[in-house]
Amino acid sequence: MTTRKKADVDSGDATAEHFADRLVASALGAIDMLAIHLGDRMGWYRVLAEHGPTDAVELTRHAGGDERYAQEWLEQQAATGILAVTPDHRFELPHGAAEVLTDATSLNYLAPLARMLAAAAVQTPALVRAYRDGGGVSWSEFGTDMREAQSDMNRPWFEQRLATALAEAPDVAAALSRPGARAADVGCGGGWSSIALARAYPDLAVDGFDIDEPSVAMANHNAGEAGVSDRVRLHRADAASALGEWVYDAIFAFECLHDMPYPVQMLAAMRRAVRPGGAVVVMDEAVAPEFRAPADDLDRLMYGFSLLICLPDGRAHPGSAATGTVMRRHTLRRYARDAGFTEVEVLPIDGFGFWRFYSLIP
Repeated sequence: MTTRKKADVDSGDATAEHFADRLVASALGAIDMLAIHLGDRMGWYRVLAEHGPTDAVELTRHAGGDERYAQEWLEQQAATGILAVTPDHRFELPHGAAEVLTDATSLNYLAPLARMLAAAAVQTPALVRAYRDGGGVSWSEFGTDMREAQSDMNRPWFEQRLATALAEAPDVAAALSRPGARAADVGCGGGWSSIALARAYPDLAVDGFDIDEPSVAMANHNAGEAGVSDRVRLHRADAASALGEWVYDAIFAFECLHDMPYPVQMLAAMRRAVRPGGAVVVMDEAVAPEFRAPADDLDRLMYGFSLLICLPDGRAHPGSAATGTVMRRHTLRRYARDAGFTEVEVLPIDGFGFWRFYSLIP
């Protein structure tokens, strides 16, 4: 029988304690995210942002809800440092937090992130079954919170930055500026990318495609509200089949290719549908070129999305490529070449959120 040196024991204890501290910190973060989801969905942050310091009685009078739950939520939000407490014991939302949690036009708007993770948490039993049996959890199963969160998180980037981003890629901008130009937006979701394209190029007609019926309904509503429904047509269809009905000057896949069960077939359809000299652009996650451990925060976040949402969604289809959120450039290049493209180039577009733009060369 051997004995461990005291230094080894101390080192082991310190490692265990450090990891235990990490788990407690993670639990606190998870609690914050779920509490943010509650405040977002109840409309309580909006009341705090609009009316200033508030107590539980005023909060529920303006936004509804149960006063006792509201009191506990307010105290938790103050305890965790999101809300401030005034000398008269009312609760106040600081301006910075208000922008992140309530301003849907801000590039810092991240309330949908909490909504997205909460929607994934609801599906934990289905995820456990999928992990055990090798099945999947489809996008439709994640429900309204997930669908709206995805749309709302991307909206400010498309509305405020897409036009200037594409202007940094002259060949793409030229294709969109042709007289009578037509563009396709594959996996359009809530339609904000299609709307942004139409606004940026007043003579452009855009066809958006998505297989999720509620997303297409949401996109049609958004296009109508934006006043571009005469040039933006949203279709509930598998774009791999529907693209063959037209020829396009530019075809885009904004943050969706990694979710698709059959990415090579989709890219092949995009290649066939683009006219000579046109542009095929994929915007996807700006992950590191290669796997590394430990990873940076962006890769860690993307692996989280992959574990809980994107990989299960992709695997809900038979024979799926099972790409997952962490689609590195060499994976996209392999898909593109299998689809008939010769090369994949990174476009000179920097600082566009979590994403990177790729040009696929015929």
